[in-house]
Amino acid sequence: MKGFVKWMDDAPFWLKIVFALPVLDIVWAVYRIIKGCANKSALLIVAGILWIILGCFALWLIDLICICIWKEPKLLA
Repeated sequence: MKGFVKWMDDAPFWLKIVFALPVLDIVWAVYRIIKGCANKSALLIVAGILWIILGCFALWLIDLICICIWKEPKLLA
């Protein structure tokens, strides 16, 4: 699990942007769930599940903006 989290954290900027696009944003939801399990954070696990359920609306846009500003999805991650 930690290997996936490290790989996502170390991914190039352009790949993070691609993963934040509408259909592919599920990758960031899975990232939140795995990171929550690795860090034993119930908040991240719940956020990841909600991101999967509600991600098709506007949450992908939040990830995209956060990645452009901070180079990673800071909101609940």
